[in-house]
Amino acid sequence: MSYSEYTLEAVEQQLGVTSQEADLFPGAPTAPIPDWLPGWLARGTRLALISEKSRSEFIVVPILLAARELTGDRLAIFSGQRLDVDPEKGLTGECDFILAVGPALPPLRAPVMTVVEAKKNDVEAGLGQCIAQMVAARRFNEAAGRKTAPIYGCVTTGETWQFLRLESQVALLNRPRYYLDNVGGILGVLCAIFDDAVSAP
Repeated sequence: MSYSEYTLEAVEQQLGVTSQEADLFPGAPTAPIPDWLPGWLARGTRLALISEKSRSEFIVVPILLAARELTGDRLAIFSGQRLDVDPEKGLTGECDFILAVGPALPPLRAPVMTVVEAKKNDVEAGLGQCIAQMVAARRFNEAAGRKTAPIYGCVTTGETWQFLRLESQVALLNRPRYYLDNVGGILGVLCAIFDDAVSAP
């Protein structure tokens, strides 16, 4: 078993993690949108219809790079990074993206967020995989002595962004979802996640 095989039911049965809705970012301000991003997304959205890989390259990556720019390049983006934590529990495999605080250089240090690209444009189908990766990220941090580091997740189609936070054995699903017509809101949440990670003891 690997991350991609996890469903919400499997996460609850095998990892003991339940899920519920919550307002995770009630005061998060809209972030300024870098000048280069709207034009890039306008061109990329047309190309993103081709495949899941193209959605990643032309929509998701530019937004993550904009968030990195807004944090003074202190938000590291790891693409296709393996996160093998517990093979017996199926906490193994490649992550679409892992965000961490620090330089984007190997090895991976203190992940704060995992990003799952929703297959077949189905956000719900990616939630179990994302939560499993969040559990693995928390175990990774605990093994590195960072037991208080917050763990967030996101399932995205590029057009739709569902953010999550792991608290104890509950995965909190942010209410509401964010959409591509609110890029400033998406960037605001990503910056709020970064700030939360930086301020963690």
